[in-house]
Amino acid sequence: MPRIAKELSALEVRRLTTPGYYFVGGVPGLLMQVAQSGSRSWLLRATVGSKRREIGLGPYPAVSLSLAREKAQAMRDEIAAGTDPVSKRRSSKQALHEQQEAEKRWAWTFRRCAEKFIEVKKSGWRNAKHAQQWQNTLDSYAHPLIGDMAVADIRVEHIMQVVEPHWTTKNETINRVRNRIEQILDWAAVHGYREQTNPARWRGCLDKLLPKPSDVAPVEHHPAVPADGMYGFMHRLQAMAGMSARCLEFVVFTACRSGAARFATWDEIDWKNQVWNIPAKPGRKMKRPLRVPLSDPALRLLKSMPQGEGDALIFPGKKGQPLSDMALTELMRGMDLEAVPHGFRSTFSSWAASSTAYPSEVREMALGHTVGSDTVRAYQRDDLFVKRALMMADWATFINTCPHPEQQPI
Repeated sequence: MPRIAKELSALEVRRLTTPGYYFVGGVPGLLMQVAQSGSRSWLLRATVGSKRREIGLGPYPAVSLSLAREKAQAMRDEIAAGTDPVSKRRSSKQALHEQQEAEKRWAWTFRRCAEKFIEVKKSGWRNAKHAQQWQNTLDSYAHPLIGDMAVADIRVEHIMQVVEPHWTTKNETINRVRNRIEQILDWAAVHGYREQTNPARWRGCLDKLLPKPSDVAPVEHHPAVPADGMYGFMHRLQAMAGMSARCLEFVVFTACRSGAARFATWDEIDWKNQVWNIPAKPGRKMKRPLRVPLSDPALRLLKSMPQGEGDALIFPGKKGQPLSDMALTELMRGMDLEAVPHGFRSTFSSWAASSTAYPSEVREMALGHTVGSDTVRAYQRDDLFVKRALMMADWATFINTCPHPEQQPI
C-alpha cells in the first residue's frame, strides 16, 4: 500500500503550479498532476489485482480537494471489495454508448428517413407533382409495412413483403417503389443510420429472388401513326379547326413533347433565326434548355395563329389556361385513331433512322435526349443545330408530300 503523504491544505494545493506530480495526503495514492500547459487534474495510484493503475478523478478546481479525497476513498473501497473501477467505468461507458446507439436507431424510422429524403431532394425535382407521387406511392405500398421500422433493421425479407405481392400485377409501379426505397436506404446509410448493404437494390440482390420486370411486364410502346400514314394524317389534321388541332400539328412538325407545346409562349419564338427556345421549367420534362429549329411549315403555322406577346400562350385553352394533357389525346380519339400524341416522336425517330442518312446523335438531340456519357458531352458541346434544322425541314417535307400521286388521304 502506498504511504500516506503529508496532508496538504486547500491553500497549499492551490499553490501547486510547477509541472509535476504531488501527493496531497488524506487518501493513499491521491495526487495532483500539473501539466506543462498549466492545467491541473487529480489521479489515484492504486494496485488492482496485479496491475498498477492511475485512475483519473477529474480536473482541478472543478473537482475540489475535499471532493477528490471522497472520490479517491470510494475508489479504494471498491478495490478492497474486489471491484476493478476502471473496468466498471469502461462497462458503464459501453452500456451508455449502446443505449445511445439503440435510441438513435429507433429514432430514424424508414418513414422519417423518407420524409427527410423528399424534403432534401424535392427542390431538384421537376415539379411539386413529382414529390407528391413519391409520397403517395410510399404511403400506399411501403409505409404500411416498413414505415415504422428502424431503418437500420430493414432486411431483404422486409423489402420482399413490400414488392413481391405486386410484382407481376403492378410491375411498373412497384418497381418504381422499389427504386425509391433503394434511394432512401442509400441516403440513410450515408448518414450512418444503417449499414451500407442495400436490400432494395436490384442487381446482385433482388434479381436473384424475382423475375426480370421485362419478363412479367413487357415494355409497351406508345401507339403511333406509321411513317407511311403521316401524309394522310396531316391532311386530315390540317383540315380540322380548333386550338388542339393546331397544337398537335405543331407537335408533329417539331417532334417535341406535347407538354412543351401546350406550355409554349410567344417570347420563346426567335423569328429572325427560326428557333423555338424551350426553357427548362415545369411542364417541359427537361433539365436543360433546348433549341428547336423551326421549319418553314412550322413557322407558317405559328404566323397563322392569333399573335400574342411575352409570356402569353401560343396555344391557349379555355380562359387562357394551357390545354390539358388529355386535349390532344381526345382529339386523336375523335379521329378514330389508337395512336397517342407522344407516338409522333417514335414515328419521327423511325423515319429518321430508316429513311435518312442523318447520324443517330442528330436524331437524339432533335428529340431532346441526352447523348453520350459525361465525358463525351464534355467534349461534344455543339448541339448540331444546323444538321437538326436540315432534318426538321426534310421531316416537314416528308409528312406534307403524298408518297404516291394516286394515293388518297385516309
